[in-house]
Amino acid sequence: MQTSTITIDIQLDPDKVPQQISWKATDSTADMAQKAKAMMVSFWDGADKAALRIDLWTKDMMVDEMADFYYQTMMTMADTFNRATKQTALVEEMKEFAKEFYRKFRENQLATNKLQ
Repeated sequence: MQTSTITIDIQLDPDKVPQQISWKATDSTADMAQKAKAMMVSFWDGADKAALRIDLWTKDMMVDEMADFYYQTMMTMADTFNRATKQTALVEEMKEFAKEFYRKFRENQLATNKLQ
């Protein structure tokens, strides 16, 4: 059986706030570790029927980048759910929610920017 390893390194500032996130995978074509501003990792604990998560972002992650990250993550989660369940109606609802979330975020950003 083949094994693949994913390594995630988090550099913390003195207050233990992530300053830099980098990752590498043994099956990746990239020679060097890849930098990231944010990450979300989820594991399913079948015994406890619970999702275990690690959500981290660096202090230089901008609010608009976080909205993009969440929008793209929700869309990808919908695609994954579709491949796993073939529940196309629910997948479309998830994607519509993601689109509406992103639209409302942009509206809020425009309104906030006008006030400044």
